[in-house]
Amino acid sequence: MLPSQRARFDIPSDIAWLNAAAWGPLPRAAVEAGRAGVARKAQPWRLPGDFAETQYARARAAAAALIGAAPADVAIIPSVGYGVSTAAKALDLPAGSRVLVLADDHSAPVLEWMSRAGTDGIAIDTVARPEDGDWTAAVLAAIARQPPTLASIASVHWSDGGALDLPRIVPALRDAGAALLVDATHAVGAGPMDVTALDPDFLVFPTYKWTLGPYGRAFLYVAPRRQGGVPLEQTAHGRRGVSAEHIPYLADTSYLPDARRFDMGERDHFVSLEMAAVGMELLAALGLGSVAERLAALTADLAEGLAGLGLGVPAAALRAPQILSVTIPGGTPAGFLARLEGQGVHVANRLGRIRISPHIYNDADDVARCVAAFRAALDAQGRR
Repeated sequence: MLPSQRARFDIPSDIAWLNAAAWGPLPRAAVEAGRAGVARKAQPWRLPGDFAETQYARARAAAAALIGAAPADVAIIPSVGYGVSTAAKALDLPAGSRVLVLADDHSAPVLEWMSRAGTDGIAIDTVARPEDGDWTAAVLAAIARQPPTLASIASVHWSDGGALDLPRIVPALRDAGAALLVDATHAVGAGPMDVTALDPDFLVFPTYKWTLGPYGRAFLYVAPRRQGGVPLEQTAHGRRGVSAEHIPYLADTSYLPDARRFDMGERDHFVSLEMAAVGMELLAALGLGSVAERLAALTADLAEGLAGLGLGVPAAALRAPQILSVTIPGGTPAGFLARLEGQGVHVANRLGRIRISPHIYNDADDVARCVAAFRAALDAQGRR
């Protein structure tokens, strides 16, 4: 099994950072890349002429490698919300379209369609949270009940770690003639992802969580069949022949033929681009299958330890291997997370659940520290 990669990070031994689903700490190498990038911006005259194109190509290739895509099918964007808005413009759904979303899903794959529902005649079909925790069955039932025009869904529910079995969901959507937009925020970087096999219309993910990168960097996969759409922003670099070095300036304003047309404006953020590339390249080098195996082992050990304290723990078959969301009977007591933090254990409170999300820097000591901190906090508040 892949060993803990803690030495690659600046995490003290008395800190159990189990909150990758909120913020992924930067590897030391990414921190150094950021420092080097800031220094380059201080003296831009030292940059070689091909520096910008090299940076774009490196980051795009690193993102593509994590999802099994061709680099030309990946756009450089600033956020998941930007990617969803880009997809919305490219799809141009007609009035009367139905968009399938998940209850309590993160705002990014939901609010775009809610804002259009009032003006564009789009109906929102919200899949209720399943009582048994089986999001896959709930989505399949919703598709069968009333076929949507588009499913805009996360592959892992952000608040409870519930896993959606996309290889089962995609055929049902295809049979219904529906498109698929995947918010893969909590999947990419935590395990294998293959858009060639999955074949979504769009798939988007940021770098600041599981791919161990900075804020302000994200990537959008656009299936070749969707690459003829109009970009969210109109940029020179999204066109075939708009160049400051050539006359006439607007020589050819037709769009690039692939996903690069959807690149954000001001993509020349050389500091964060290299930092993002470093984190993604690290995960690819370790092997995403090995990463997933390690994370599954960590959450399994956490589940065993916390279930022994009488906490509600979801079945392994229904949750993503990298996230464990537990419940305390009667609800989470006030100040409970602060008590955990006092013991060096950092987790998150999400919609009534305590979300625990380890990554490659965590180890057996972190698991033991977490279980012990939960036990102490429960005892202190008379909840055991």
